[in-house]
Formats: sequence, C-alpha cells, structure tokens
Amino acid sequence: MTTGKSELQADQPSVKHPKRGVPEGLWKRCPGCQRTIFRKEADKRMGVCPECDYHWYVPAQERIRQLLDDGTFEEWFNQLEPTDPLGFADKKPYRDRLKEEQARTGLRDAAVVGSGMIRARRVAFGVTDSAFIMGSMGAVVGEKLTRTIERATVEHLPLIIVSGSGGGARMHEGIFSLMQMAKVSAALARFDAAGGLFISVLTNPTMGGVAASFASLGDVVFAEPRALIGFAGPRVIQAAIRIELPKGFQTSEFLLEHGFIDRIVRRSDLKSEIARTIDYCGK
Repeated sequence: MTTGKSELQADQPSVKHPKRGVPEGLWKRCPGCQRTIFRKEADKRMGVCPECDYHWYVPAQERIRQLLDDGTFEEWFNQLEPTDPLGFADKKPYRDRLKEEQARTGLRDAAVVGSGMIRARRVAFGVTDSAFIMGSMGAVVGEKLTRTIERATVEHLPLIIVSGSGGGARMHEGIFSLMQMAKVSAALARFDAAGGLFISVLTNPTMGGVAASFASLGDVVFAEPRALIGFAGPRVIQAAIRIELPKGFQTSEFLLEHGFIDRIVRRSDLKSEIARTIDYCGK
C-alpha cells in the first residue's frame, strides 16, 4: 500500500524559505506628522512630506541641484581644509572628529560655495549643511563665505546663501570660530556699499552665531515653512528667563509675523522666487 510519498522524502526536513522583507530605505517617517511616507514620493517633492508639507533636511549637493540650473555650478575654494588650532578634545579629539565627519558626509567642512545660474541669471552661491557638525561655523566656513562675498563684490554678482546651521559658532575652534561672525558681516557691509544684492535663505535649523550674523543680514530674507530660527534654543531661553514662551516661538511663521523675515517660501517655489527677486531689484 502506498501513501504517495517515499520514505526518503518523508525523512527530509521541509525547506524553509526566508521571508521577503521590505527593502531598507523604502519608507521614511516624517518628523512633522509622524506618518510613514514613501521615500520616492517625498524625493519627487524635493524632500517635502506629501501629507503635512514638512520640509525635511536635504544635503548641500541636493540644495545645489534644486536651486541652480543643471550643470552650471562651479565650486570655489574647495581646497580649504579645517585644522585643529586649539588641540581641542571632548569625547574624542577634534582632529579625529573632522576626519570622521569628512568621511561620513563627503564634505571638507560645513559650507559649499561657488557660482552658478538660477534661471539663466549668474549668481554667487553658498550653502551650509547641518550634517557636518550641525553646520557650525568654523574658520573654514567663515573664510569660504567671506571669499565668496568678496568675489561677488568684484564680479558684481547677486549673492545667495542658504543657511542650514544648527550649531552656530563651532566651539572646537574657540575665538577663531567666533571671529568669523564679524569677518563675514564686514564683508557683507562692503558688498552692500558696492550696491550688491544679498538674498538670505533660512532653513531648518538656522541658529546661534549664524543666525546672529550673516543669515539675518540679507537685503531680502526668505525662510522655508516651519524652520527653527534663532540664537539660543527655546528650551535654553525658557530655562533662563523662567516664563512661558509664545506658541510657535522661533518658527519662521512667528518671525514673519514679527517682521524678522520677509517671506516664507515653499521649497518648490524657491528657485523662481529668487530669480524674480533678482529681476525686481535690477541685478
């Protein structure tokens, strides 16, 4: 009598195939609404949540692709490298931290500068990237921005700086970092005296010495929606003055209402708004 299965087959263990999981990186949780978003859909919208319009972080190179015409970006001063003038160390030596950040981000420091075209209008362009030590401003960031401003002055170019710096002045470089606030601001004063147009774009976050210097000195100041903008963070301020802060304090919407910025511009509209402003100002 047969059962339809040989003894050999009966003795063999059944083969278990591994379950097919969801590929890593296919979905992303929105920091704004906490929903799980299909990453490709957000990427098509320039890193903006399709559910709540939250503007996610995008790296410096992506900012360049979003704002400048294809193939027009020429990087300036990319040979500048940060050093460790103080021999600073906290959990690790600053010199080692720099090497790790450079390997992780592909950047030499927290700023990328150069020139390019925005809707066929040549501009001097800079962007800070919060992925590199929170976009903090050390000597190289300040030097790159200063040289870019000076070159824009000589070549009579409109100047665009996109700020994404949550770290302010970089503590690892001490006074060498703090002096960059004055140096960049002085270069902007000379640029203004020469009749230059400076458009400052504030993104989430723009804080500390960056917000207290060049980021707030634009002839026109744009900000992305719901960006955190200020000097000290809200929790630090509340702990210091011991009063309840207004709702939405230090958001771009609050600052627009109180006259600190000129306009809130969605990321998809930013390139057109910058080009329109350049034309309006006759630059």
